[in-house]
Amino acid sequence: MDQKSKVRQIVLSVLIATGGMQAAFAQEAVTDSAASGAAVEITAAAQPDTLAASSVPSGQTIALTPDEAKQSAAGNVAELQQMIHGPDLTEMRTTYNGSYGASLLFYGKEMTYYVALFQKKNFWRVIKTSDDQRAEMIYRDFVRQTAQLSDIEIRRTKLEAQKAFTDHLIELSQDRANRLQADLSIARQQQTIVNSQQAQNRAEASALQQQKTQAQAQLRDTQRQVRDLQRQLDSGLPIR
Repeated sequence: MDQKSKVRQIVLSVLIATGGMQAAFAQEAVTDSAASGAAVEITAAAQPDTLAASSVPSGQTIALTPDEAKQSAAGNVAELQQMIHGPDLTEMRTTYNGSYGASLLFYGKEMTYYVALFQKKNFWRVIKTSDDQRAEMIYRDFVRQTAQLSDIEIRRTKLEAQKAFTDHLIELSQDRANRLQADLSIARQQQTIVNSQQAQNRAEASALQQQKTQAQAQLRDTQRQVRDLQRQLDSGLPIR
């Protein structure tokens, strides 16, 4: 086995042994850009399950060089966390996608770049390099990863908003339906009252019609009697 293969095996062993220790070296949250000179306020914390390395599609991330792998295993998260409190670290780029973000930071005293990947301002990965082109390339890769990782988060946010909007429409429709139901109940009650009144009016009209008929018949009889009496009076006959 050649020397390069041995080095790769050693690096891989160190990564496996120490991969879960980066979060243990993390410190408290940093202040905002006005206080620290960096616009990104990032809190070192344990890697969330959603940010496990297995969540990033295989074959699409940039492979680390042996030197970068050694530095990462040695605790770049803790190193950057300590440096970000000072005034010498300059933020060059930062991209947010949902709760995920990537930052490119520059330490001018040593001409060193730090490329950080984080979620909800919690460090996930930090890569240190002195190659500016390499730093830009890793940064773009981290930005791409934030876009991929945030897809489901953004979709969930949209679905929540759509559901809330639909629930609001349901509430408005239900309120409208309740008011229409109340109006319909009142209309039916009023219709029942009107129908009852109409029936009563028809009965009273029928009774009045009969009374009118009887009264007209009685009037005719009375008028006939008056005419008879008038004729008798006019003929000079005694009135019985």
